[in-house]
Amino acid sequence: MTTSIGATTATHPPPLDVLVIAPHPDDAEISMGGAIAHLLGQSQRVGILDLTNGEPTPRGTVELRNQETIQASNILNITWRGNLGLPNRALQPTLTAREQIATVMRLCRADLIFAPYWEDAHPDHLAATELTDAARFWAKLSKTDMAGDPFHPKRIYNYHSVHLKLAIRPAFILDISDYWEIKLAAVQAYGSQFDPIDTVVDRNFYDKLRTDAEHWGDLIGCRFGEPFSCREPLGISAIDALI
Repeated sequence: MTTSIGATTATHPPPLDVLVIAPHPDDAEISMGGAIAHLLGQSQRVGILDLTNGEPTPRGTVELRNQETIQASNILNITWRGNLGLPNRALQPTLTAREQIATVMRLCRADLIFAPYWEDAHPDHLAATELTDAARFWAKLSKTDMAGDPFHPKRIYNYHSVHLKLAIRPAFILDISDYWEIKLAAVQAYGSQFDPIDTVVDRNFYDKLRTDAEHWGDLIGCRFGEPFSCREPLGISAIDALI
């Protein structure tokens, strides 16, 4: 695994099959840590591009968040991780940021891109989704100063890390039963980010994470699941590909 934390190395990824774009460190692990572990278990090359360092937060620091990110990346054993160093709490869909993400897409040439769901209360998440959609288009442009050859990722899937109580109707749910423990350990690496107990409902963040995963798993007849959406229609090559 190559973990690159910092804007200076974020634009030089190796070839990847899957690129996960996250507004903050921990968004990828919370939303699709099981899917990442599953894809890696299928010998897919998976990278995470964090757009910000996620700080400031109540109990975090830049240095601590960096250490937690490296620990979580090592637990998942991802292929590559980079960080654009864009401003947390003030992420904007600027042309400069769009070009940076498009350059990463052109260099890593990942067919599958994962980004946050397009409806949310968190402005950083909304900006990250807008940037991803625009960067996918820009990545295929010719006659440009961007590094790498023109490239158009085949598909953007959207993971659900939302700050709204939505009745989600995902395009599909992935069975992550075999990867739940890895996901949980990767999320727990970000110890500075989660209150030990929610006094309102008498449960901690990890209890909620488990409950949500069990809910999605129950809908498809397995122990744990993760939901995903997509703006474009999904195609299958065989009916028996469904579970």
